[in-house]
Order: sequence, then structure tokens, then C-alpha cells
Amino acid sequence: MNYAVVYYSRSGNTKKLADAAAEVLGVSAQDVTTDLTEKADRVFLASSLYAGGYDPSVAEFVKRNADKIGEIVCIGSSASGKSTAKKVKVLADGLNIPVYKRSFNCPGHFLFMHKNRPDGDDLAQLKDFVKSIIEEA
Repeated sequence: MNYAVVYYSRSGNTKKLADAAAEVLGVSAQDVTTDLTEKADRVFLASSLYAGGYDPSVAEFVKRNADKIGEIVCIGSSASGKSTAKKVKVLADGLNIPVYKRSFNCPGHFLFMHKNRPDGDDLAQLKDFVKSIIEEA
């Protein structure tokens, strides 16, 4: 199975998650400004909530690369604890891209909330999540 990890991160929290997922998958995490060079069976899309939604560059990436995305797996962090998975699914459904049944989300440091998150425990949980998806393949 061919994997890709793509992320959008303003503060670096989501990039930490993308890098951890990429380490498990044996690939390099790429920013959403970089297009996929080949079809990926699963794209681990790391994005987080900003003002209740994902950054527009996330949608732009998915639209530009729709023909190269087999399935999206959502990962992210947020101060609110909410995931972008539902919003990404709406976008993906409109492009006929399946979204994996499970997603990963953890708290992210923002202002005074969730200091030092994601932390080592969060990254370990994410790595276990990614490994469980690989095992299902």
C-alpha cells in the first residue's frame, strides 16, 4: 500500500503529528502546498480547527490532488478538542474520495490551553493509531 502524509500547521502542533505519522509509515510529511507526485492509497491528512474549520489551503490541496488520493485518514489537534474529520468528509464526499472510518485528534497548545500538547503520550497514541491502520490493510 502506498502512503502519503500531508499537513497544514500554523503553530507547529499539527506538524508534530504529521512527522510522527510519517515516521511510522516510512515517508516524509509534506506541507499542503506540495502536490502529490504519485497516487497514494491512503493520505494521512493532518489539519486542525481554526475558528471552527480547517484552513482553506487544506481544501485547495484535496481538490488539486483528488485524482491521486485513494482514501483520506484524518489526524489533527485542536484547543477545543474537536476534529476536522467531519468537515473533511463533507469536502471529500463532494469529490468522491473515501474517508477512513476512524480519525485521530488530540489537544493542541493554544494560548493558555493545553500547554506542551501534543506531548510524548499524544505522539505515542498517534503512532499506535497509524500502526493499527497499517495492520488492517
